[in-house]
Amino acid sequence: MNNTKLELIVGVFVLAGIAALTYMAVKLGKLEVIGGGNQTEIHAEFDSATGLKTGSTVEIAGVQVGQVKKIELNGERAVVSFSVKPGVKLYGDSIASIKTRGLIGDKYVSISPGGSQKELPPGGKIRETESGLDFEKAISEFIHGNVK
Repeated sequence: MNNTKLELIVGVFVLAGIAALTYMAVKLGKLEVIGGGNQTEIHAEFDSATGLKTGSTVEIAGVQVGQVKKIELNGERAVVSFSVKPGVKLYGDSIASIKTRGLIGDKYVSISPGGSQKELPPGGKIRETESGLDFEKAISEFIHGNVK
């Protein structure tokens, strides 16, 4: 009787531990299993999306508001699809830029939300974009004397 009670208590702690590890793995892996619905998907075309990855953050004024979902090629331009949290308003004159965190850090999308009266609909496209600086290309041009 006493042995069965101890086994039951240990079993409950093991299950609680597995549940906690699963929750942390989902959150740290940035998977949207619980509470990830009703986010708005937005698209933007860049001349180059070098260094940007699926799962990179989307920020407005330094605050994370979304995540890059997909990067595809459309002709000679990169189409980046990202989701933003509900309640985040983006307007027709928004500007999306690919930025680098630190000198050689991760790439992320920074959005200047704009101020026009027309709000971007779900699935809308940001027209104004700025591609990130390609350090390798800049250094190569500097070394070979092709700096403009």
